[in-house]
Amino acid sequence: MPAMPSRATPTIPRIVEREQMGLRRGRNVRGILLLDKPSGLTSNQALQRVKRLYRAAKAGHTGSLDPLATGMLPICFGAATKLAAYLLDAAKTYSVTARLGIATDTADADGQVIERAEGEPPDTRNVCRVLESFVGEIEQIPPMYSALKRDGQRLYDLARRGIVVDREPRRVHIYEIALDEYAWPVLRFTVKCSKGTYVRTLVTDIAAELGTLGHVAALRRLAVEPFDGDELVAFERIEQAAAEGPAALDALLLPAESALRNWPSVRVASVHAEQLLRGQSVPAADDWPVGLVRLEERVLGFLGVGEVLPERRLAPRRMLVG
Repeated sequence: MPAMPSRATPTIPRIVEREQMGLRRGRNVRGILLLDKPSGLTSNQALQRVKRLYRAAKAGHTGSLDPLATGMLPICFGAATKLAAYLLDAAKTYSVTARLGIATDTADADGQVIERAEGEPPDTRNVCRVLESFVGEIEQIPPMYSALKRDGQRLYDLARRGIVVDREPRRVHIYEIALDEYAWPVLRFTVKCSKGTYVRTLVTDIAAELGTLGHVAALRRLAVEPFDGDELVAFERIEQAAAEGPAALDALLLPAESALRNWPSVRVASVHAEQLLRGQSVPAADDWPVGLVRLEERVLGFLGVGEVLPERRLAPRRMLVG
């Protein structure tokens, strides 16, 4: 009887070879691009434009920005897309410009004016007090103009048809908020917040506490943890690199593991690396911290995400090799 073809897990040298070959259609790009998204594009439009310039087989963004918004939009390529969930869960920092005294149907400058406030403008002391009151855990009611679904339909599709439905409040966390400038009717502040925070709702809620109306006039995302202070890359620079060739494009990328730069790292032996790549747990050293960790191996380098369990076992959670 002829021997059956082997289905054993590939050896480490074979994994390296397969990674280098890039078997999917398109270039096998791997890494993270910190795109400086311009205003006027949806996050998906920006992603597709970047993907075409890179001729990449696989890419995804981590956390949508409204078309009006600019700033940091991390684009993950290839195996780095497996880490996108960790960036989606990360805290974000925004520079917000609010226009007080006017409400729009979308709660931003792209919408139609629906109401104007009357009365005296709030003073600076009151503005500071109200901003500080939003620090901590708060509840938000998601806006109708959002991508959330109700009975299988996007809320923004319902809103465009003039349909308003009840939305369940959500708990989010405001870590920091600081006044940058206030000169009625313009209010500028910087906010660091948890995932799921709607800045448009934050602005309308702040305005309501001030006894007025408001909407987002401009919004810029400054940081997505752990990327804080990293250089953003504009489309013009990407287009210039595309004209120079793949090497110039790839030089704009951060390594995939930079998404976990603040995590503890553990180095595993090659024999344990192969077991982890097969989905098996391995013994954990006594000094490894319990919880999620970056996995490293001497030859392959970064392997992915593992979890050190209390019973001193290391389990694979999200492997980037194999």
